[in-house]
Amino acid sequence: MRHVIALDVGGTGMKAALIGPDAELLHEARRDTGRDRGPDAVVASILDFAAALRAHGLAEFGEEPAAAGVAVPGIVDTEKGVAVYAANLGWSGVPLRDMLTARLGGIPVALGHDVRTGGLAEGRVGAGRGADRFLFMPLGTGIAGAIGINGVIEPGAHGSAGEIGHVVIRPGGIPCGCGQRGCLERLASASAVSLAWAAASGDPKADAADCASAVEAGDPRAVAVWQEAVDALADGLVMAVTLLDPRTLIIGGGLAEAGETLFAPLRAAVEERVTFQKLPTIVPAALGDTAGCLGAGLLAWDLLATEVSA
Repeated sequence: MRHVIALDVGGTGMKAALIGPDAELLHEARRDTGRDRGPDAVVASILDFAAALRAHGLAEFGEEPAAAGVAVPGIVDTEKGVAVYAANLGWSGVPLRDMLTARLGGIPVALGHDVRTGGLAEGRVGAGRGADRFLFMPLGTGIAGAIGINGVIEPGAHGSAGEIGHVVIRPGGIPCGCGQRGCLERLASASAVSLAWAAASGDPKADAADCASAVEAGDPRAVAVWQEAVDALADGLVMAVTLLDPRTLIIGGGLAEAGETLFAPLRAAVEERVTFQKLPTIVPAALGDTAGCLGAGLLAWDLLATEVSA
């Protein structure tokens, strides 16, 4: 069975799979990232996990993996295969592609950005299947975006396209770690809603899921917090629609788990704001936390296809 290794590296955990030619999951596994032990230990964990996946594929399918795809957070130089910087993993300038190639017996390795890789999967085999232009936005600890054009994710000139979380929506607003004030992710991410609801409810342990439950129960404090986030998100989405003209907006991440509690007011808020723009379809992501892993597998298969055509 021809297969590739797919690895999605997160701040706390790693999701991995062996993936067949038609994006079928042949084997899945998870491990802790181990970031509390420092960046060198994180890199060692990635290399060890990849080697274990290689060994499993050889034992199970009788052949070496054809390639590997790895998705990592932070700033990524996909051309050079370097994990440039990731604050939550503590690393900088890690030549991860070359290290993995050496550890995996010389097979080709593709390195990608976690959100763009997840967007690739959602666009091809998830909620955006069949859409020639889409924007994938996971609403988690922060907010980022993946711009899909004809089945390919646009990285930008410097590898940072889609950083919609750092578009200023409320000038002079809440300070953001990027140095600006009033960024979208400080208002409409799952972590932003958690902070706002914890303050409004007086419960320091309250989070975005609790806020959504309180909205559904009719708590006016929760409704106010939720509407503020929805309004900010709608402003950001209309800005994206104006610039990119996507056919589909795919919303994922922790906040999207609220379902229609989020999507019903969000669709209404976006529709209220558009004028000349064509209203895109707004849909929830379909692949959940497997998107990054599936996308990493697609990167690996794409790499093989590119090498064959070359």
